[in-house]
Amino acid sequence: MGQLNWVLKISLRYFFSIIELLIFIRIILSWISPGHGNPITRAIFGLTEPILSPFRKILEKSSFSTGMFDFSPIIAILFIRLIAQPLAYYIVNLLF
Repeated sequence: MGQLNWVLKISLRYFFSIIELLIFIRIILSWISPGHGNPITRAIFGLTEPILSPFRKILEKSSFSTGMFDFSPIIAILFIRLIAQPLAYYIVNLLF
């Protein structure tokens, strides 16, 4: 069971790293604006939008006015690093 625990933790680490990488790529794409017709851009936006949209909605409802800057990627990465990843590791430890 120890080996399965290790494999799951490594898999989760790669999963969260890939999500963070996609969010960083989306940030860079928003700066260079390659166009939404590009299939790679559509794929990255399609994969990251379900992650970023809840944070964007929370920011819109809060009194924290962001103006033209979108801070949802930063908050999403902080959420992944501080809450989601440790919680996933804790659940893996509970199960195995």
